[in-house]
Amino acid sequence: IGLTALGTTLIASSAFAADMSVTGGASISFDQTSDKVGGSSVYMGDSINFNASGEMDNGVTVAVHYEIDGGTLDDHSITLGFTEMGSLNFAGSGGSTSMSAMDDMMPNAYEEAFDVVAGTPTVINGVSGGNSFKYTSEDMGGAVATIAFLNHENYVDFGITMTPAAIEGLSLGYARGENEVRTADPAVSQTESTLYAKYAIGSVTVGYQMSELDSPTAGSSLESKSMGLTYAVSDNLSVGVGQHTLEKENTSSDQKSTGMSASYTMGSMTLGGAKNKIESVQNVNGTDTSGYEMTLSFAF
Repeated sequence: IGLTALGTTLIASSAFAADMSVTGGASISFDQTSDKVGGSSVYMGDSINFNASGEMDNGVTVAVHYEIDGGTLDDHSITLGFTEMGSLNFAGSGGSTSMSAMDDMMPNAYEEAFDVVAGTPTVINGVSGGNSFKYTSEDMGGAVATIAFLNHENYVDFGITMTPAAIEGLSLGYARGENEVRTADPAVSQTESTLYAKYAIGSVTVGYQMSELDSPTAGSSLESKSMGLTYAVSDNLSVGVGQHTLEKENTSSDQKSTGMSASYTMGSMTLGGAKNKIESVQNVNGTDTSGYEMTLSFAF
């Protein structure tokens, strides 16, 4: 057998049957932020998701996901599932980590209190991005653990979420991550952590969350507290209010975000919106901003 034929034989594998699905969505949004001059913005959003999944002879499941957003390949990932041993996800783009998935777990009807405004508010949210690994355990009596790793960021974190069977409606979560800030000279290691609790009773859901970023660099450590409340007026209509306050070491101005939101769903159509305000963006006194947004979306 020739070397070329041998090489082909060694790397070739038989294809296995896979389930294919395509989902998508389109939306029309209208927004206005305090920095805009000359009127509001109206724009369209679109997303198409391709999913394929199947099971190999050894019992390992394989799921592949591709998203086309705005005509461009966006999030894409592959997930390996192991019987009674959880799953391992590798995200080529758009990956989340334990910390980033829990950056704000407060209930809302549309978006977080620090969203839909001008500027870039500071949020304790770990590190996320492409070429990331994330392991998710099986459900262990209501508890699910995750571990994430980004090699190019030298970042690793872990998290755990719980829904205790003894207290219906209660959900808890904790995550902690550590990364090396290579842009600093010399490089420094900093840790981020978050803890949240949510409780749903009847039509009301309330939540509280605390997060920290500890850095050896003077003036860089952060602490934040969030609260949220939503009320389901009906099966279709929900309203919510939220607040997020972030303190920065050696800084007198706190970044304070407040907002209210609402959403109405009818079949595959959803109309949602929020009106938010932030004082002292990035803890800089006098950098207040506000904005509102409404979106009509369709899922198919």
